[in-house]
Amino acid sequence: MKKLLVLLLVASMLMAACGSPAPAPAQPAEQPSDQPAEQPADVSGFDSLDPVVLIGADNSGVGAIAQLYGELVTEKVAAITGGQLTIDYFPNSQLGNDQELQGQMLAGDIDFVIAQTAQTVSFVPEVAIFDLPMVFAKYSADEIDYALNRSPFYDLINQAYADKNMYILHYLQGGTFRETTSNKAIRSIDDFNGLRIRTMENQNHMAFWQSLGASPTPLPWPEVYVSLQQGLVDAQENATDTNVGANFQEVQDYLIMTHHILYCNQFLINASQFDSLDPLYQEALMQAVKEAAAEIEAGLAEVDENNKQILIDGGMELIEFDESFVDEVLVKAQGVYDSIGAAIGQEYVDALLNALESAQ
Repeated sequence: MKKLLVLLLVASMLMAACGSPAPAPAQPAEQPSDQPAEQPADVSGFDSLDPVVLIGADNSGVGAIAQLYGELVTEKVAAITGGQLTIDYFPNSQLGNDQELQGQMLAGDIDFVIAQTAQTVSFVPEVAIFDLPMVFAKYSADEIDYALNRSPFYDLINQAYADKNMYILHYLQGGTFRETTSNKAIRSIDDFNGLRIRTMENQNHMAFWQSLGASPTPLPWPEVYVSLQQGLVDAQENATDTNVGANFQEVQDYLIMTHHILYCNQFLINASQFDSLDPLYQEALMQAVKEAAAEIEAGLAEVDENNKQILIDGGMELIEFDESFVDEVLVKAQGVYDSIGAAIGQEYVDALLNALESAQ
């Protein structure tokens, strides 16, 4: 694990993002663990199985949480199985963007993908539930984990994935969020009026920003830094590790803690491929996924704070809000809740809200 973090730090120091080299995004501290994957394992049960190699990928920036997660799962599954089940892992868009990676996974060209939820909506429409503005903003990481990974909502949403030949093995999150960076100060909800903000090509995200009076502008990721630098857009929204990796402190004046979308990475696997694995390999992969998630999630809040400080030290002014801001936004964004419920089925919205409430 320590070797992995050193390699990632070196890689991120060598990378330039349309400006000076990016500060390495803060990463989870290595967690002490007594889990079997960290110790010499009894692999006699796996010795009788044919070796299997899985292919995994992500579209994250260098050193981002998705990459750390995928590489830690890779390390753990090899340890658990004595090298009988291994993973060839390709981070940082080596095999394509999120849409391309998920298409390749469904075609059977690769086996699993680690991706945020927005780009999965075109494959599994019910995943638009994660586009509900600020639905997680008032809940703790533990409460969110229960709702996403251990409640009846998980069973309901996983069936939607399964219907499209994929499974969600885990939602990785630490109670942190996509935040807004801007060259315009946003101190009240009225300040969003006319804000030209770069978004992903996601209709629900765009509808949310329009509900606040902003002007959402979808742009490909490689164009974002230059567009901000040249004033073609005023703002963008991303998690703090992504903001650090992209050097946005060089071209943005304000870090605005809007907490509008949960920063959540999915571990998605081709369902047919998973079902074809020997049950021992299925259990080993699930063990690796859960162990890696526990280690990384334990440090995500600290990582978020460290990355926030990097942005502030780089010259950005921090703007934060109290819960009344969330309430104001939810009033304006009610139409987005209504449209998502109508599009995917209100039962998904109700199941998630019930799971969050029951977790408190």
